[in-house]
Amino acid sequence: MSAGLPWPEAYTVSGDDCATRMPLGHSAPLAEAVRDLAELGYDGVEVQVRETGAHHAETLARTVGAAGLKVYGIGTGPVAAHDRLTLTDPSPDVRRHALARLLGAARLAGELGVPVSLGQTRGTFLPGLAGMQRVWAERAVEQLAEEAAERGSRLLLEPQSRANTSLWHTPAEALAVIDSLDVPAGLVLDTHHLDAEGVDAVRAVTDLAAVTGCLQLANASTRGPLTVGDPRLPELLTALRTGGFTGWLTLEHSQDGDSTKAAARSWTALAEAASALS
Repeated sequence: MSAGLPWPEAYTVSGDDCATRMPLGHSAPLAEAVRDLAELGYDGVEVQVRETGAHHAETLARTVGAAGLKVYGIGTGPVAAHDRLTLTDPSPDVRRHALARLLGAARLAGELGVPVSLGQTRGTFLPGLAGMQRVWAERAVEQLAEEAAERGSRLLLEPQSRANTSLWHTPAEALAVIDSLDVPAGLVLDTHHLDAEGVDAVRAVTDLAAVTGCLQLANASTRGPLTVGDPRLPELLTALRTGGFTGWLTLEHSQDGDSTKAAARSWTALAEAASALS
């Protein structure tokens, strides 16, 4: 694996179906982004999609594979970020549209043989509707998890800060949801969201490494690229190794105006942290 790590190292990219590039991922079009990341030493990408379905799997795999990289996961952030579609919108049509997009992403993930993740598309509560909105979200997540499982994928639920969503802010809350499902599912842990909710990231990773499919990394203070010498990085990597983590790492952070430099800084920081473990 790259950077001397025992797990694949991926970078966030936007699918060609996205209206604009996601700000926490590579700023270039997909084909250009994967070539750049391959030259830097990354193993693959986590692709954020907006409305791509199973019929796009071959094209996506070919584009990423042409650079010698792999798709490790399908993200669904653009469904809400670009089109404002959520599972808790008061409008039934909007909720149906949001779920349809997510189901399409699950089918795409199944064709690729990778997990599909859910974050902010679960939405936010409105006064007086919280109870009903929670029910809508829980039912939709159950459908999404079942669709993913049927298609050979797996749902990964990401605890996110209350700035993004009204639902499932902590790993414990997200874990309760996946434990209630009748199909296998897992977690995405994001150091930014853990920090924002006052959750000790190293402790969370230590406790939940076995059920975590992906760890998303960013600089703790700026949510920018990782920094060489960050003392928390070796601690996180040790926690992953100790906990039996078998997933992948994704760099999901701001680009500081230059994605090549941002990706290179993060790759170098992880390589330095990995060397401290050996």
